[in-house]
Amino acid sequence: MTTRSESVDLLVGEQRIAGTFLAPDTQMPGLLFVHGWGGSQERDLKRARGIAGLGCVCLTFDMRGHAATLWQQQWVTREDNLRDIAVAYDLLARHPAIDRDGIAVVGSSYGGYLAAILTTLRPVKWLALRVPALYRDAEWTRPKRELDRDDLQLYRREPVSPEDNRALAACARFRGDVLIVESEHDNLVPHATIMSYRGAFVRAHSLTHRIIDGADHALSGETCQQAYTAILVNWVGEMVIGARVGNTAWGHALHG
Repeated sequence: MTTRSESVDLLVGEQRIAGTFLAPDTQMPGLLFVHGWGGSQERDLKRARGIAGLGCVCLTFDMRGHAATLWQQQWVTREDNLRDIAVAYDLLARHPAIDRDGIAVVGSSYGGYLAAILTTLRPVKWLALRVPALYRDAEWTRPKRELDRDDLQLYRREPVSPEDNRALAACARFRGDVLIVESEHDNLVPHATIMSYRGAFVRAHSLTHRIIDGADHALSGETCQQAYTAILVNWVGEMVIGARVGNTAWGHALHG
């Protein structure tokens, strides 16, 4: 476990002698959960509770256009939701128990896409992307709901390079640890999109890629949900908690 040290003077009669206090570093890693389009923080809450038990401060939230603000969905843009995520990140970073140099972001689908872009705006040490979606850079300020779905499906089936996409460009610059989780039978985020993300992380400290067999995009079915939870909790334990106890071997062991 990492420790903090503080030099002190001990007064013995008229003489001072040197001493050093050593104490555990009480600052904890922080995890920000970002749900997908049409989702909410509800499923994230279940996983966050388990991860908080490992010694992390977790924050879940509902982006605008979802849950209580569903009525706004018709005009919410990617720019709007990216601002939501940045505000949520800043709230997490201000938590008094947080180690600001140890923040992870966990994003699903649309939330994974925006989480990747967030790494260019805020310091992120660990990045977990479940079935991260991909969108063209054009029409950034157009309401998300109005984007051409058929065009997006064609776009996602072809290899995309970091030079041609803002999210992938962010991935190419990211130097932290990465988890990518793919669903075997995903009708919205095909394997080609996952490989575009995977290929973009050329500077990542480590890259872990897991495929949930039999899973669809939404992880329908309790078995698939449990599989993803197990993958995420194990990765958090290895990366986030491993770093907290000073074990730097985790990232190198999982590089690939």
